[in-house]
Amino acid sequence: MPDHPSENRPLKILLTGANGYIGMRLLPQLLGQGHRVVCAVRDANRLSVDTETRKKIEVVEVDFLKDPMDGVLTSDYDVVYYLIHSMSSSTTDFDKREALAAKNFNIYMKQARPTQVIYLSGIVNNDKLSKHLSSRKKVEEILYEGPFALTVLRAGIIVGSGSSSFEIIRDLCEKLPFMITPKWALTRTQPIAIRDVIQFLTGVLGRTDTYNQSFDIGGPDILTYKDMLKRYAKVRGFRNWILTVPVMTPKLSSYWLYFVTSTSYKLAINLVDSMKMEVVARDSKLQELLGIKPHTYEEAIDMAFEKIEQNLVVSSWKDSMVSGRFDQNLEQYIQVPKYGVLTDKKQMKIQDREAVLENIWRIGGERGWYYGNWLWRIRGFLDKMSGGVGLRRGRTHPDKIFAGDSLDFWRVLLADREKARLLLFAEMRLPGEAWLEFRIDDNDVLHQTATFRPRGLRGRLYWYAIVPFHYFIFGGMISRIARTPHNPKTPS
Repeated sequence: MPDHPSENRPLKILLTGANGYIGMRLLPQLLGQGHRVVCAVRDANRLSVDTETRKKIEVVEVDFLKDPMDGVLTSDYDVVYYLIHSMSSSTTDFDKREALAAKNFNIYMKQARPTQVIYLSGIVNNDKLSKHLSSRKKVEEILYEGPFALTVLRAGIIVGSGSSSFEIIRDLCEKLPFMITPKWALTRTQPIAIRDVIQFLTGVLGRTDTYNQSFDIGGPDILTYKDMLKRYAKVRGFRNWILTVPVMTPKLSSYWLYFVTSTSYKLAINLVDSMKMEVVARDSKLQELLGIKPHTYEEAIDMAFEKIEQNLVVSSWKDSMVSGRFDQNLEQYIQVPKYGVLTDKKQMKIQDREAVLENIWRIGGERGWYYGNWLWRIRGFLDKMSGGVGLRRGRTHPDKIFAGDSLDFWRVLLADREKARLLLFAEMRLPGEAWLEFRIDDNDVLHQTATFRPRGLRGRLYWYAIVPFHYFIFGGMISRIARTPHNPKTPS
């Protein structure tokens, strides 16, 4: 049997975690190599791919945190990628969730019967590990018990447009020219470019000489976190000043990351816990085996900004469900309630349907909310101060929206361009539940509807307290959205 049969024939591949940060980057590479890809996701409606990509893949719904069911997976997969993790979903029991998912995965693999499973883990070379890295190691041990040949790739910090690590570094450096950092800023790590991670993941595909082995992967630079912040500033053409102090506690560090960056508090506290551990590769064995020359840290930053500046960011950690308030299936919220709710309805005749749709599909992020953006920013700041997601998540694509995407402090429930309907669900902290819908009917009338289902008296008082703001914000918003080159005099 050849060492790399994937070069000789297309393989049938099951991609778990397909709508995650890594999965979304890996999918087009696998399709480009001619493989048949089946995407395993908890909710098929949340797979953020375009129509052409959807035609090329199969999709299966499976939740590895629930009891395995017969008949969900077929038995003809060659390779399975295991890209499941729960670090951002909890500060207490994510390790139990990850272990449960791995055990259920092994049961499913008795049905799927793949030859090889490829698992992306973390570098775990220290005697004492953080809870996050201990969990990754435990998952690795569970997967080695499965009925397949396992290939484990252990990576440190992944640097790429949309990665949580890169976005945190970007936020810190761009917003804080002077930083007081905790002592973990002096911990050594070995960052790796996302492009190299994908190359390693595809490089081991079907290779028998990587079966039942674990490999560390990293870039050529071993840096402290302080070095990474300094070098980021240098690449971007400015200076920053960093003072390291020994008195900042892990909890205080977590709050610092949470308030300054776009990360969630759950992710911040788990990241800080891991940042105390040195994450350096033992060797470059796999790099030599596959003939891969990883990019430097500075090159990784440059490549990330090439994607950002060309609006070609494929995936972002912010679009994962755990970046917001909810980790359950949002499908239950698609049906907007009609009873026991408070609404703000506005409508306006439009002249250019496509231009207005373009305005709707570009809402949020850098473009803002068309009217009263300073009020939206205040609301985002107050939400962040109260433990919410705030406005810092922005949006991944400037003109594309998929169900499941984050959109500032909203979550996209439905994005149907053909039916001219966008439905958002609020992830800000509220005494109730809120929806915001944009729809264009067959008579070219734009409908904008805000729906609020209050929770008790407090919820109703909240709604009536902000009604005056709604009058200006929502009225101005629909006017600006309806304004097009063919209808420039729409009132604002």
